[in-house]
Amino acid sequence: MNSPVEDASVRLLRVTAQLVRETHPGREAPVTLDSSLERDLGLDSLARVELLLRLGREFGASLPEAALGEAETPRDLLRYLGHAAPAAAPQAAIELPHGAALPLPDAAATLVEVLEWHAARTPDRTHVLFCVEDAQAAAITYADLHHAARGIAAGLVARGLQPQQAVALMLPTGRDYLACFFGILLAGGIPVPIYPPARLAQIEDHLKRHARILDNAQAVFIVTVPQAQTVAALLSARVPSLAGIVTPEELAAAPVAFHYRASPNDIAFLQYTSGSTGDPKGVVLTHANLLANLRAMGPAFKVTSEDVFVSWLPLYHDMGLIGAWFGS
Repeated sequence: MNSPVEDASVRLLRVTAQLVRETHPGREAPVTLDSSLERDLGLDSLARVELLLRLGREFGASLPEAALGEAETPRDLLRYLGHAAPAAAPQAAIELPHGAALPLPDAAATLVEVLEWHAARTPDRTHVLFCVEDAQAAAITYADLHHAARGIAAGLVARGLQPQQAVALMLPTGRDYLACFFGILLAGGIPVPIYPPARLAQIEDHLKRHARILDNAQAVFIVTVPQAQTVAALLSARVPSLAGIVTPEELAAAPVAFHYRASPNDIAFLQYTSGSTGDPKGVVLTHANLLANLRAMGPAFKVTSEDVFVSWLPLYHDMGLIGAWFGS
């Protein structure tokens, strides 16, 4: 009789092999527990998101977001499944208000100007609705986001953040992530998204893995969960530019004025590669880069402000951040 672990590994490999056949018809590479998801099986980041969803359905489990960035082999996914929480029961349908299509901020030259445009014209319009397991959906309006982001910006400026300095953002997908991303921009900083650890007990090892990214970006602050503050001394030796590790709650408490205005050619954020095939590499994205792509997406997809965009992609992933959040 097979052990539960053996049964789980067989099921995991079956689901993985099926996805490989669908994404790469004719691919002959064997699928083993130690196959590299990217190099051997050719599963890019979006395909790995699909794999996590299928495994969640197969095992009736909710895999953590960090599995997307940290799992390199099916064996890694098997370990995550061993700690995964049971999948939540389906929630009732959510009623969303629908109105006429609205004009777009075509004259806005930066992401900050886009947010300010919406906050001034439709402050009470729902911007994002977070559907969290075992909890009621949380709506965030444009006014909510703008107000929270200004508080974060004030906190960063109070701690000495200078224009065009990098701030690493290591938070789970949620309200704080949105507020901190725009708060960094409002303060004149450069957000550097990095994925959070799957389990808080792993946070020290997790930050050690990201030390190279933090050093390469010359990050001045890390905005993250309180548990990460215990490794500040350890990181200081590896990341000389680092001035502090702070939480969203700490930043939101400082009422300090700030006056920085970004230009279209300023860096909007740094997106790092996963590092699965070498050292992580930072990609520079300016406000002009992003807005040009975002403005091309609407006509291509034939969507308007009357549409509702649904995404399960984490915000530290480029498709979750740009394609889903910014694009919608």
